[in-house]
Amino acid sequence: MARALRLAERGLYTTTPNPRVGCVIVADGEVVGEGWHVRAGGRHAEVHALQAAGEKAAGATAYVTLEPCSHHGRTPPCVEALLAAGVARVVAAMQDPNPQVAGSGLASLQAAGVRAECGLLAAEAGEINIGFVARMTRCRPWLRLKLAASLDGKTALRNGASQWLTGPAARQDGHRWRARACAILTGIGTVRHDDPQLNVRGVEGFAGELRQPLKVVVDSRLELSPDARLLRDGQVLVAAALVDRAKVDALAQRGAEVLLLPGPAGRVDLAALLDELARRGINEVHGEAGFALGGSLLDAGLVDELLLYLAPCLVGDAARGMFDLPPLASLAGRRRLSIRDLRSVGPDLRLLARFN
Repeated sequence: MARALRLAERGLYTTTPNPRVGCVIVADGEVVGEGWHVRAGGRHAEVHALQAAGEKAAGATAYVTLEPCSHHGRTPPCVEALLAAGVARVVAAMQDPNPQVAGSGLASLQAAGVRAECGLLAAEAGEINIGFVARMTRCRPWLRLKLAASLDGKTALRNGASQWLTGPAARQDGHRWRARACAILTGIGTVRHDDPQLNVRGVEGFAGELRQPLKVVVDSRLELSPDARLLRDGQVLVAAALVDRAKVDALAQRGAEVLLLPGPAGRVDLAALLDELARRGINEVHGEAGFALGGSLLDAGLVDELLLYLAPCLVGDAARGMFDLPPLASLAGRRRLSIRDLRSVGPDLRLLARFN
């Protein structure tokens, strides 16, 4: 199963909106076939592995990181392929959270006389597909908010200058996190200050496979310039709180879609935005928001985890902090996190922390 999980990771940058899945087929103690899901619409991991195993699949055990599907989508059910190949035992790491499957794949295998088990390395399998699980179980993507800061918790100078707090290794690592996301989210303030391209650069997927995530800009008053660099390539979705037909048309001419999602105080309804992204098949959202939008996302309880790069420097109290959050009356109201990973990336530290 550990090998199947490593195979699933080869689809880390390409499978959206589908889950990342790996499969290993074992006969008489030897691996006779293996495969992984590469992209939506393509063959599933089990089919790749069965084709590699050929006749040796008869009577073998299939280790798969996600319960085999039992429904017809873009491809036929994997359950049917496993039964046709004569597999005697199937071990799944976790049950498929998709309501169209949700245990029916394992039940179908058992009804046909195949030994079907579930739960081996389930936590590890869930981490690989944390966004897919979130979308299927709560109808909202997994939102990871990335920040780069000094050791005194400052993300930019008072005038907005922030390039570059962290080193090249940390910035390249950030692109790998962008690459695994289905969408990159930012705010109009970041666009005005940095004019980012908001794409993935310098990252190669397995065997050259890579796709560019959807770019999402929260822009309540439609201030995004048609000359912004992020509009030069890729898909762009602009979330606004008001309609200005001339501005909408100007952005449409640059290939951007404007989505009207009015919320309180003339701002974008951020929860509604994430709901809409889920409806569009977005599993993971990589947020690169500034002081204001980051604080709004946190205050609304929409952030699942923080990806924080800390540079070994100090910039002083007058610089901008990480989040614009309302003051606390007592420490009892502080937001608690669990540190999931801490490591050096070049001269900087990378911390992954998840809200409890």
